[in-house]
Amino acid sequence: MIYAALLRGINVGGNNKVNMKELKQVFEEAGMTDVKTYINSGNIVFKDAARTKQQVMAVLEEAIFAHFGLRIKVLVYTIDEYSRIAEAVPAEWTNDDQLKSDVLFLWEEADDEAVLEQLPLKPEVDRAQYVPGAILWSVDRDKVTKSGMAKIVGTKLYKLVTIRNVNSVRKIYGLMRDMEE
Repeated sequence: MIYAALLRGINVGGNNKVNMKELKQVFEEAGMTDVKTYINSGNIVFKDAARTKQQVMAVLEEAIFAHFGLRIKVLVYTIDEYSRIAEAVPAEWTNDDQLKSDVLFLWEEADDEAVLEQLPLKPEVDRAQYVPGAILWSVDRDKVTKSGMAKIVGTKLYKLVTIRNVNSVRKIYGLMRDMEE
């Protein structure tokens, strides 16, 4: 099975520093194959033929703790789950000087369409939609400061998401698709 692992809270603001080459080695030592990392924020694509998604998450969290001494939450998606999310992102959503577009990947306990009601969205500014496993969000760059999404930081919900911009989401999806070939 092809998986994407998204690590929450590493290499942010100088905290929880994790070297990607070491992280790749930790995944390989934990039994994952064809391991590829993408940028320095904890995006790993790999294969595992023997374990369930839940088993993979548990194994990886323990392996990271054993090697780095960090309790890092690892969110894992199968290629089918990830493809539904990546393909749901509107094609016109970008992360550039015109738009800020992110995917808020949800831990299981927050994965419900009702999570939209918990977000401090401003309908006149924010665009958001739920897809199983994630919230897709976009705002015009010149309206970012008017968005309510900055208020999510520090909330209970914020601890149940890991965020990637749409450019990263698309790149990770491309790496996963390349593994299928």
